[in-house]
Amino acid sequence: MEDKMGSECEGPEMSLVCLTDFQAHAREQLSKSTRDFIEGGADDSITRDDNIAAFKRIRLRPRYLRDVSEVDTRTTIQGEEISAPICIAPTGFHCLVWPDGEMSTARAAQAAGICYITSTFASCSLEDIVIAAPEGLRWFQLYVHPVLQLNKQLIQRVESLGFKALVITLDTPVCGNRRHDIRNQLRRNLTLTDLQSPKKGNAIPYFQMTPISTSHCWNDLSWFQSITRLPIILKGILTKEDAELAVKHNVQGIIVSNHGGRQLDEVLASIDALTEVVAAVKGKIEVYLDGGVRTGNDVLKALALGAKCIFLGRPILWGLACKGEHGVKEVLNILTNEFHTSMALTGCRSVAEINRNLVQFSRL
Repeated sequence: MEDKMGSECEGPEMSLVCLTDFQAHAREQLSKSTRDFIEGGADDSITRDDNIAAFKRIRLRPRYLRDVSEVDTRTTIQGEEISAPICIAPTGFHCLVWPDGEMSTARAAQAAGICYITSTFASCSLEDIVIAAPEGLRWFQLYVHPVLQLNKQLIQRVESLGFKALVITLDTPVCGNRRHDIRNQLRRNLTLTDLQSPKKGNAIPYFQMTPISTSHCWNDLSWFQSITRLPIILKGILTKEDAELAVKHNVQGIIVSNHGGRQLDEVLASIDALTEVVAAVKGKIEVYLDGGVRTGNDVLKALALGAKCIFLGRPILWGLACKGEHGVKEVLNILTNEFHTSMALTGCRSVAEINRNLVQFSRL
């Protein structure tokens, strides 16, 4: 496949000390079309860029003369303990950037003790991902197919393989206008292994990138709840109105997300949308965030504004492109260490001590 990079980074070892270092190094390793696929946003990429910039508009209010000799970054999501509130968001086609793709990502997540959300558009099978990291905490992200039976078969397979939650993406009734992918004539028939049955003679047709349901609505959530015991998380909510509906329909969590700025451009940055969503749910369900997190301070700010956990998208692919499993481990380790430092420097000994008093935020 011409879009794949080589299996090893060439040349002398580069000092990679922050997530943007990995971004710069990954750009050197990837083909233009793959690089554009990962980095691209919708239309003018205003939301993609604002996801990052919005964090930098928030200022911290540290507290001092507190004993921070021991700082604990552990927390829980949906009742499962994770080593830090830093997990892996669903992104597709990891084999574009590293030969064994999502298997490396899953191993890194397992080693770090955090959650990995596997994408519908994974390039490795669910079975291979589970074999690669059998003890890892895994959720599964679903793009709803217009044929309900395909959704049901996939969800039952996910549940039987030990995935712990179902994440339903809401913000893709149609694909955003991604100019780079159009210019590059990105292939529309990349293999999606998870959308075929592992049993011969009972094959589910391959999912293509286009057949995502344009008609599923809030009332359809009851059907999903009827076919699975997994907690259901809704990904892509940006408004209090939709957050209130999520609570009304008895889901277990929300991921505040604008799809990395890849769907509808000129929507709120994720961190700017977080506060109204958190206020709307009134503590009844857990709220998470993805989009724009690049430093430990960003993680701290998201938690201070009410997120239970953040999910990383592009930075995971940067790590994978640079060093495979080891690169993903490094990205997670760097961000966790930065978060640990941010906690200590703001006087927080545990995640439970992080609160809104730590930030100065104009929308509060």
